[in-house]
Amino acid sequence: MDALLGAAEARHDHTAAGGHAARSRRHLLLPVLQAVQSRVGWISEGALSYVCLRLAVPPAEAYGVATFYALLSTTPRPTRVVHVCDDIACRCKGAADVCAQLEKSVGPAGHGEPLWLRSPCLGLCDQAPAALVTVAGPSPSERLVGNVTAATAKDLLQGDVAQDGKRLPLPQKGDPGLRLLARVGVVDPGSLDDYRARGGYVALRRALEIGPEAVIREVTDAKLMGRGGAAFPTGRKWEAVAKQAVRPHYLVCNADESEPGTFKDRVLMEEDPFGLVEAMTVAAYATGCERGFIYLRGEYPLAYERLSHAIEAARARGFLGERVLGRDFTFDIEIRRGGGAYICGEETAVFNSIEGFRGEPRNKPPFPVESGLFGKPTVINNVETLVNVLEILRIGGPAYAAIGTPGSTGPRLFCLSGCVTKPGVYEVPFGATLRQLLDLAGGVADGRPLRAILLGGAAGVFVRPDELDMPLTFEGVQAARATLGSGVIMVFDDRVDMTDILRRIAAFFRDESCGQCVPCRVGTVRQEEALHRIQARRTIGTVKDEMALLEEVGQAMKDASICGLGQTAYSAIQSAVTRLRLFEEATTT
Repeated sequence: MDALLGAAEARHDHTAAGGHAARSRRHLLLPVLQAVQSRVGWISEGALSYVCLRLAVPPAEAYGVATFYALLSTTPRPTRVVHVCDDIACRCKGAADVCAQLEKSVGPAGHGEPLWLRSPCLGLCDQAPAALVTVAGPSPSERLVGNVTAATAKDLLQGDVAQDGKRLPLPQKGDPGLRLLARVGVVDPGSLDDYRARGGYVALRRALEIGPEAVIREVTDAKLMGRGGAAFPTGRKWEAVAKQAVRPHYLVCNADESEPGTFKDRVLMEEDPFGLVEAMTVAAYATGCERGFIYLRGEYPLAYERLSHAIEAARARGFLGERVLGRDFTFDIEIRRGGGAYICGEETAVFNSIEGFRGEPRNKPPFPVESGLFGKPTVINNVETLVNVLEILRIGGPAYAAIGTPGSTGPRLFCLSGCVTKPGVYEVPFGATLRQLLDLAGGVADGRPLRAILLGGAAGVFVRPDELDMPLTFEGVQAARATLGSGVIMVFDDRVDMTDILRRIAAFFRDESCGQCVPCRVGTVRQEEALHRIQARRTIGTVKDEMALLEEVGQAMKDASICGLGQTAYSAIQSAVTRLRLFEEATTT
């Protein structure tokens, strides 16, 4: 145990030199718990008590953290565990049948040895069905595996390593018009020299030449809006932090993309890790940050491996650390892995998680630009937002603003999955239509009729086949009462049971609610219960009453929930009712 704690402390203490982090070791709680789990397979009462003693964390609070994250276990588990995704995209590709066959041949999920578990979206929707294999021990390992069948899942449970987790090629690889994806599949993600040979670190050198204020001005002139769903102006956020007199300032890259159907940030981190490191360094220079954190989704082992290497290589070559490129500028990055909690995609929940608390959202105000991580001014952006900054500095803010539309500038990444011929990440300028994206991906698989498209993920909305000419811009989707969200475009053909999909969405929000506020904690449960009753009893009166209850509960969650999870938990279900008329037959039969 001492060795595990020592290793965790050595990995993380070097970036905690300023402010609150230097005076407390609580921020090491999640990494230490993860280290225990990786070595033993679960966190025993004795191990938890010893961790509490070493880090001076109250046992009740540490237990609350250990039980908050789905990837941690406080009950005994075998060393090998296979997490099988049964979320929306994977269900479209036969995940329910895979799970049913595993139950017959291996046993129920969560019981026995070897152990398999049902999992929410694993971020490998382009290769659905997906599985995450974790092996604890002195040399722990993790692998994300795609195109899983019942037979391959059994092999993974038994220790077969034939599945190597190779990624599918980028559908647009080699397209000369690519900007954000230009290096994906082209540059060796493990080579800093290869990255530099293809334009790497040009943006940082230009930033150092023009100065912090000019960098922020370029980002502001580019009209760059956040790509995580909230669409807040990036330049305004950076300027607000840069002006704060309180020190230190922190930079957080929110790489916990857990929205079902989202995997664009995974592709960028796995295939262009130096790009994210450079983009964070530019952002830190512009806003006066000396410490940066990548809050990385726990289900992304390959991204962790490649980002860790990129950070070490950049540090060794003078692109990170003391006096970056010989200038009076110090900046370093640390990776913090999430533990399997969708709510940690919310910006203030990220702060709590890094600080060693349960990943629950905070009330706002104060806003992160004034009081964020460790109570200090904090810049927080997601991966795609940050990577756009490299392009802005390459071509200039005004030139970047000329791409797309006046209200939605630049290129945008979209994640196409479900019943589509060529699933994957696609880059298009803002203003492309749903129809154009669907055509890029080869249309509906097997030439089947299109039933619906889920735009924006589980927290998004369904749109009909007659709405395919909707322009994919902030203003275009707003006019159509839709959302771009995190760039999810999930396609459903006529064979998909949409009621089953809705029940899965409802179950997802029930499971992922942090439970902090009553409207979300209770509302997500009542929502799922109503959908089950509608499916079980389709009679006049009963269904109408249930529909009225759904609307009432959904409105209460939207109006009174603390954060976006509860506020959007009814969005997709509501759109299925109003746009797809999903239960219309039930109310008239």
